[in-house]
Amino acid sequence: QVQLVESGGGLVQAGGSLRLSCAASGSIFKINAMGWYRQAPGKQRELVATITSGGSTNYADSVKGRFTISRDNAKRTVYLQMNSLKPEDTAVYYCNCVAEVRLGVRSVYWGQGTQVTVSS
Repeated sequence: QVQLVESGGGLVQAGGSLRLSCAASGSIFKINAMGWYRQAPGKQRELVATITSGGSTNYADSVKGRFTISRDNAKRTVYLQMNSLKPEDTAVYYCNCVAEVRLGVRSVYWGQGTQVTVSS
């Protein structure tokens, strides 16, 4: 099994910054893509950013230029640096990865989520 543990959420004023971290652990053969999603109250979960094992990134239009996703493959950790935060960024942020527990056996795993609240 693969476990994902997020940290770094909290309360911040508009214009401020937060850095989220997510560490993967367990019986892991290989981690492919990693990413961050978010879900605001009353809304569907949406993609924020993803990063491949090779470092290619993809961002939602709403966060481009403000958020940066990165990863440390040796530490099996993905980060999300969030700058110029807006009240509409308020949501529970979920870490996600596509991992193989053995060669060719690929599954999607989710963290428990961390709350990010941006006050105006």
